[in-house]
Amino acid sequence: MIAIADTVTVLRDGQTICTLNAHTGEVSENVLIKHMVGRSIDNIYPQRAQREFGEVVLEARNWNAYNPALGRAVLRDIDFNVRRGEIVGFAGLMGSGRTELALSMFGNPIGYQIKGDLFVKGQKRHFRRPQDAIGAGMAYVTEDRKGNGLILIQDVKENITLANLRAISEHDVIDDNAEIKVANEYKTSLNIKAPSVEQLVGNLSGGNQQKVSLGKWLFVKPDLLILDEPTRGIDVGAKYEIYMIMNRLVEQGMSIIMISSELQEILGMSDRVYIVSAGRITGELPIAEATQEKIMQLATN
Repeated sequence: MIAIADTVTVLRDGQTICTLNAHTGEVSENVLIKHMVGRSIDNIYPQRAQREFGEVVLEARNWNAYNPALGRAVLRDIDFNVRRGEIVGFAGLMGSGRTELALSMFGNPIGYQIKGDLFVKGQKRHFRRPQDAIGAGMAYVTEDRKGNGLILIQDVKENITLANLRAISEHDVIDDNAEIKVANEYKTSLNIKAPSVEQLVGNLSGGNQQKVSLGKWLFVKPDLLILDEPTRGIDVGAKYEIYMIMNRLVEQGMSIIMISSELQEILGMSDRVYIVSAGRITGELPIAEATQEKIMQLATN
């Protein structure tokens, strides 16, 4: 947009904030971010302290998945691991198999034919349904929050507690007060902007919907969180808040797999990067060695 636009108009909260003339040098990324967010953000990707990572919490060995509906393999001989307190990025082109990998590990809801070994905290596991993966300390935030992640006609509290109703139930009856308390805790900790936890999720902005989706899975108290396109379709201010939440979670000892099509996001938030192409892992790069050029070269192999 910066390269081709003559003028740029910035909207925020349903109002026109400003109109900038690109030919006079008024338009730049930092200026647009300032007007979109309402304040300056010096670094889109927050700084993270150097630290030692813990033990391996998830490892896949020779992981393969065959999709009977398509009549072909969608994953081939996948090997990777994730350590405690680490953000591991998965980069690749659309259709490369990144989401298929996440779903095949998270209880295989699509019904792939799986071969290979999956180890969670050193124990070999085989999950027949997502509930089994949740019980083992895994959570998956889908890339499609409106279609698969949230129930838009229900309110914030009902969405946040949806994946862990037993925690707020007694004798299979939901405790309304406990549900409201939990929802308010996540509303505060995740800075969900809504009048109350009884606001319908469908009426929230994309960024706040994403934070509700994140809160839903944090309520299951996972050790490993899979984030599939965590900032797709949200504004730069909400992105920064999501990044801050991610940093806070790994500092507390959680491990994160981040699937993203944005190379800058992969480079800005990951500790290591796996590159996926045509259902195979074609490379692994420590973040100090990763560049957009190297990732794209491996992604097109």
